Amino acid sequence: MEFLVWIVHILVASSVVGLVLLQHGKGADMGAAFGSGSSGSLFGASGSANFMSRATAVLATLFFVTSLGLTYFSSLKNEPEIKPMARQPATSAPAVPAAPVNGTDKAGAIPQ
Repeated sequence: MEFLVWIVHILVASSVVGLVLLQHGKGADMGAAFGSGSSGSLFGASGSANFMSRATAVLATLFFVTSLGLTYFSSLKNEPEIKPMARQPATSAPAVPAAPVNGTDKAGAIPQ
């Protein structure tokens, strides 16, 4: 599935680049003097601009959606694997000696 999204993403990206390069800018009126006027085109004088603008908007939306899809697939790969921790055996506290140590009782006094 991810491979299919990659292919669609690349095709849409290259189509957006192509459509943007084919569109006339706001200062393209000077280009009409050299024979590139669009009044005789298939879509009419302003139909070409509307079609190209709408096609670019649709492809930009598809590019955004495929980018989100690729981000989702990337996040699935980078999820940390959660392993349950093994329980450590309980350690007991050291035993307190009941008998005097080194000749002293529990209070620290030397027995007589």
